[in-house]
Amino acid sequence: MATDLAAPLAAPDVAAIQRRTLRLLFVTQIIGGVGVTIGVAVGALLASDIAGTAVAGLVSSAAVVGGALLAVPVTRIMTVGGRRPGLVVAYLTGAAGGALVVLAAVTRWVPLLFLGMLLFGGGSAANLQARYTAVDLAEPARRGRQLSLIVWATTLGAVAAPNFASLADRTTSGWGLPTLAGPFAFSAVALVLAAGAILALLRPDPLLTARRLAATGTPATPVVLPAPTARRGAGMRAAWAVVRARPAARLGIVAVAVGHLVMVAVMVMTPVRLHEWHDDADVLRVVGLVLSLHIAGMYALAPVAGWLTDRVGRRAVILGGVGLLLAACAVAGTAGHHTAWLSVGLFLLGLGWSGTMVAGSTLLSESVPVGIRPSVQGLSDLTMGLAGAAAGAVSGFVVEAAGYPVLTGLAAVAVVPLVTLALRPVPVGAPDEED
Repeated sequence: MATDLAAPLAAPDVAAIQRRTLRLLFVTQIIGGVGVTIGVAVGALLASDIAGTAVAGLVSSAAVVGGALLAVPVTRIMTVGGRRPGLVVAYLTGAAGGALVVLAAVTRWVPLLFLGMLLFGGGSAANLQARYTAVDLAEPARRGRQLSLIVWATTLGAVAAPNFASLADRTTSGWGLPTLAGPFAFSAVALVLAAGAILALLRPDPLLTARRLAATGTPATPVVLPAPTARRGAGMRAAWAVVRARPAARLGIVAVAVGHLVMVAVMVMTPVRLHEWHDDADVLRVVGLVLSLHIAGMYALAPVAGWLTDRVGRRAVILGGVGLLLAACAVAGTAGHHTAWLSVGLFLLGLGWSGTMVAGSTLLSESVPVGIRPSVQGLSDLTMGLAGAAAGAVSGFVVEAAGYPVLTGLAAVAVVPLVTLALRPVPVGAPDEED
């Protein structure tokens, strides 16, 4: 990786590096999206078959928690060595998790299944970190669009993956693997391919290049903040100190976490709500349609969210995302037994998540020094993942005790701190790049 810091880079070279980086990330996001989603699509079914229905939800949550926790070591690797080794380690960890899940299916050993799903979350951690890699060398006026392009690429993998699940299962059945183990074998292969592509082609490393440009004061650099060098001590504690000192960074991290919390809380209980008035023969078809609209809202229009982030500003898009989340909670909570109205609510929920995710991630990335940036981004992904896991765990108890409308009302209340933070005036002299 020393070659990344070898010769001076002119402005056209930086633009060429950014174009190559975006093309590579776009392709690996599709491959990684297939790898992650193909496993997630059958993970609960496999867990139910091995350990029972009561455990299936916990196994799915293990992948979410694993992805959040893996963000910490992955971003430490990035802080010291750049984006390439961090992404490679994350993808390979996810591949190892997929292999352990296959072994757990063969042995029917539940603890091994949990461990495999925890490590499988590495694939999600890599896909999330890829969006930050897209803005290391991005021009300030195009950061939102280029970050959202990588978010949008996930859609292609997520849409294609369920179609590969049955093919993978049929293909591996002749190898003696149990039913539903095949998709995880395919996941492991896909994540290894993504890791190999990053290792071979992500050169020069965009984060290391951005640091050197900031250190030398090259006019072409898109990074204008100080602290261009990495420190081995730049961990979560240092990241939290930087976020506390920067209002824009606080807003970015809270926007991502709160948007994800609201989205997960409402989304995971929607199938349960639909089952209240659809019988077993129809509920899977209806749930598939409603959640497809929700996923379309999350990812398909991400480039629009990115364009608006660059055109009208980060804070404005965050507030717009909050407005959509509130509208989604209102529509879903008052939909009653009207499936079409509930579908509209879930679509709005996806749009709101997209706005807070794209604008919040962009604002966070540009509001912290390049030397500490990976650790701050890892802190954001850790916070987001734990918020989503907590929301998913608590939402079931809320629905059982008080009902789905109460859940949507509580989810709406959860965005109040974000609105307060977004509307708060930025102090004069605050150390934010946007100022």
